[in-house]
Amino acid sequence: MTKYILFITITTCSALIFLSCKKDKLLTDPNAEVSFSQTSILFDTVFTSVGSTTQQIKVRNRNKQKINISSIRLQSGNSSMFTLNVDGVSTKATSDVEILAEDSIYIFVQVNVNPSNANSPFVIKDKILFDVNGNQQSITLEAWGQNAYYHYPDKAIQYKNGYLSYSTISDLKNTTVNWANDKPHVIYGWLVVDSTQTLIIDPGVKIHFHQNAGLWVYRYGTLQVNGKSGKEVVFQSDQIEQKFPDYPGQWDRIWINEGSTDNYINYAIIKNAFIGIQAEVTNSLAAPKRLRLTNTIINNCAKYCLFSVAFNIWGSNNIISNCKESCARFTLGGNYTFLHTTFANNYFNGNFDIRTFLKPCLHIDNYLGRDYFPLDSANFTNCIIDGSFNNELELDIKTESTFTKNYKFSNCLIKAPDFSGVNAVNNVFNKFPYFNLAMIGDYRIKDYRSAARNIGDPSVLTNYPYVFVQTDIRGAIRSTTIDAGAYQYIP
Repeated sequence: MTKYILFITITTCSALIFLSCKKDKLLTDPNAEVSFSQTSILFDTVFTSVGSTTQQIKVRNRNKQKINISSIRLQSGNSSMFTLNVDGVSTKATSDVEILAEDSIYIFVQVNVNPSNANSPFVIKDKILFDVNGNQQSITLEAWGQNAYYHYPDKAIQYKNGYLSYSTISDLKNTTVNWANDKPHVIYGWLVVDSTQTLIIDPGVKIHFHQNAGLWVYRYGTLQVNGKSGKEVVFQSDQIEQKFPDYPGQWDRIWINEGSTDNYINYAIIKNAFIGIQAEVTNSLAAPKRLRLTNTIINNCAKYCLFSVAFNIWGSNNIISNCKESCARFTLGGNYTFLHTTFANNYFNGNFDIRTFLKPCLHIDNYLGRDYFPLDSANFTNCIIDGSFNNELELDIKTESTFTKNYKFSNCLIKAPDFSGVNAVNNVFNKFPYFNLAMIGDYRIKDYRSAARNIGDPSVLTNYPYVFVQTDIRGAIRSTTIDAGAYQYIP
């Protein structure tokens, strides 16, 4: 019995040693190959001179023996706009890379696009070549390059805890700067529209912000966004490759201060910011403080889509949606009129990125501590206020002899406890709007059963005879029977 056990032990050990030796032996078969996690890599759009995010490839050795890749190189050599990182080394080419039996390695790829004279996007192509036992395998690389206007900070404001880096749209005072739709604009730090300056943005212009960057319309400066249906002005991050399409907080905000009566934004898309628009009085309640916001989508922000401090905002045909906190927060009073606007918060960006703050979709207040501020008016007509919480409307409004509850909701679909009287007329509470795909920001009405259908007050068509009301956000005509929200139902 002892001899038998000894025999089995020796046989087993010998087999293990043999297998181990076999795995350690280098595979030289000319038919042997490595496999790849993907056979092509696409970098969606990369701005010239800025570089890209890093993409990775997993190279697997599925064989029972280790294998040697005699060469990993870019086909274009040192002239390639792509760069590889193999085993922690940035390179255009490397040699003798071994992969153990049934093991793998990662290769990381970046691209830097050289400027050209082209305004339109252009394509850069290359290949990664792998030489294995006399045979060649490859992975295709493709990047879309785009020239742009770059705005780099050249000034700084010193604060107690650091610096705010910024540049201005022009070094000239009393000037108007027009951005035409020829190339995108890429902003680093803060780009400031200074006190005597006006920035006019043409239809279709794309503005891209680097991390923590923003657009600051300083006191008495003016911003005029002239988008059109199908040629919206887009404010978004400079991380525009497909792996970063809808992640919030990629840039800071559009910050508008008091002093101008001519700030307006029409047909814009503002997405993936920390705060979409912050319209804020910084110095004087007496100064003009106006913003007209029409046909605009503000979506997927890390804090608020629209944040107002004692401002005067007139809005129509807007979709203000999907934030980690409130979609719209109006504080310290102000003056607000919103027609046919959809306020809706169904934020969801994965299992670990959901609405975690108990903040309603729409919040209005008029005080700070013991200081009250005038809520001149807050009128919401033919709007939708909805979301994933049970109560999406918070009115924290204090009154005294000089300040009364000067707000009104009429002909709206509201997800909140029912309230009526002079402050609420002809509203529908806690019924289903039947949005198309709310979690990804598609707030079209998809179902004839929607509670938003046919509840709108048609008098807005005559009381506000503007193009911002006569049609919905995509141009569908409103007749005498109209729906609440930014979209008319289309069967």
